[in-house]
Amino acid sequence: MEDTQKEETPPTEPEPETLVKEAREAAERLEAANKKSEELIKRQEALAVEKTLGGNSEAGQEPKKLSKDELEIKEARALLAGTGLDDYAFPTKQQ
Repeated sequence: MEDTQKEETPPTEPEPETLVKEAREAAERLEAANKKSEELIKRQEALAVEKTLGGNSEAGQEPKKLSKDELEIKEARALLAGTGLDDYAFPTKQQ
């Protein structure tokens, strides 16, 4: 009787040189990604500083006193912020 099945060859192990090369390439990619992440973090920190320092300046003047209605609206906006209802309750004028 003739054997019709092909002999299976065992999987060959990659050569050590190939593994080292692949590891070096992966390390280079990680270093590049880390460098880019550091740059992005520095930009985010700079934006946060600008935002913090860019607050409202009264320049020695008394801050504007809000009327009772304005104060209630401000508090309601703060309460509804992020819910999606703030645009519905306080529509902005679009021109």
